[in-house]
Amino acid sequence: MARKIEVIHTADRDSSMNLPYAPTIKVTGGSLLFLAGVTAAKVYHNHPHIESEFDHIPEGVSEQTRMALENVRKGLEAGGGTFSDIVQVTRFLTDIDQQDELNQVWWEYFGDHRPGTATIEVSRLAAHPKLKLELSAIAVVD
Repeated sequence: MARKIEVIHTADRDSSMNLPYAPTIKVTGGSLLFLAGVTAAKVYHNHPHIESEFDHIPEGVSEQTRMALENVRKGLEAGGGTFSDIVQVTRFLTDIDQQDELNQVWWEYFGDHRPGTATIEVSRLAAHPKLKLELSAIAVVD
């Protein structure tokens, strides 16, 4: 089968937003699903960023983790996958000491499934200084 790369959008896509990335990419002839880095912010937001789009972001890493994982879920479902299809996640945290708090929410979504992960401390995330974590994932579907 010839390789096909398809950009996947979730049902809540706002096509008026100019994103500099694909939120989710599906590769058939291999059935890989690549999920762009997501945070607690809405996946579809303006670029350049508008401050008010981040007003709803909570301060706590647990709440931000839950919101980011819900964004991951939307991408997975749009591409025909589930959390059990994820094979790799890169996790960026602005404070590595909050990793245990992230993990408590993490297991609510992944249960016994254990994808490969890399957790990296960064000084800041690209979208907004209020954001504390970003997740990027690869899943195998079909």
